[in-house]
Amino acid sequence: MAFILYWGTTKPIDVIIQAGHEGRSSGNTGAQTKDYKEVVWNVLVANEVAKTLRSWDIEVKRVPAKVALHRAKIAISIHFDSARTPCNSGASVGYPNENSYAFAQTWKKRYKAYFPFSWHKDNFTRNLSHYYAYKWIQADKFLVLELGELSCEKQTSWLKPRLKKVAHLVAYAIAKELGHAVPKPNFIKKKL
Repeated sequence: MAFILYWGTTKPIDVIIQAGHEGRSSGNTGAQTKDYKEVVWNVLVANEVAKTLRSWDIEVKRVPAKVALHRAKIAISIHFDSARTPCNSGASVGYPNENSYAFAQTWKKRYKAYFPFSWHKDNFTRNLSHYYAYKWIQADKFLVLELGELSCEKQTSWLKPRLKKVAHLVAYAIAKELGHAVPKPNFIKKKL
């Protein structure tokens, strides 16, 4: 009963940004290589996305891996991938339902204009199509973004100096999806 009352009376937050694996010390703590920890990059990107959205006066709640019940117009979970065979992965996107499909396709178009490596098909793993936070964050649109592969030196060499730009692009995609007029990132040369 309390659950139904909560959903019925709570105004949705504009945006929830989750840093994947943040706060976990056991269980699924994210990808790790000898040089990089996924959670460190997730937190950096998630914080930068939230900071950029706030600078555009967009309401944002930043959450860690463990989440309570929330409602949002848009929810984004930030992740990076890894692969047993290095350079066998890349970027991907997951979402829970058809409500998020168009936003996912728009995101892919935007990120493909910048990210020069491979892509997987949508929801290519169960963790993407059935992400645990889908049941905790009731969002009109929810995307799980895998922004590149940490186990691929070519990708990490490209990504590391561009993490803030990647975050800016994520924030831009969210702002546009919400209907805000914000400036296009100047590092994207292709039409978005």
